[in-house]
Amino acid sequence: MAIITEFEAAVAASKTLPEKPDNDTLLQLYSLYKQATEGDAPDKGDYGTFDFVAKAKHEAWRRQQGVAKDAAKQQYIALVNQLAQ
Repeated sequence: MAIITEFEAAVAASKTLPEKPDNDTLLQLYSLYKQATEGDAPDKGDYGTFDFVAKAKHEAWRRQQGVAKDAAKQQYIALVNQLAQ
């Protein structure tokens, strides 16, 4: 199965996990998804001073800096498969 097909299946599966992941895992899923679909995060995020959720999401995505899109897809797939068990 091609990586894009596996990735799309993992994205769909992430919406039907048996239980909701903790916040750190959700941030990891978010950051891997963004890295896989958009590449490196911009230096400055588009969030307000008191928008702590958006800031946390941007910082998580920034931590994926330099990870290739296909590698991020593989990591996302592996994480969703682990959570689905």
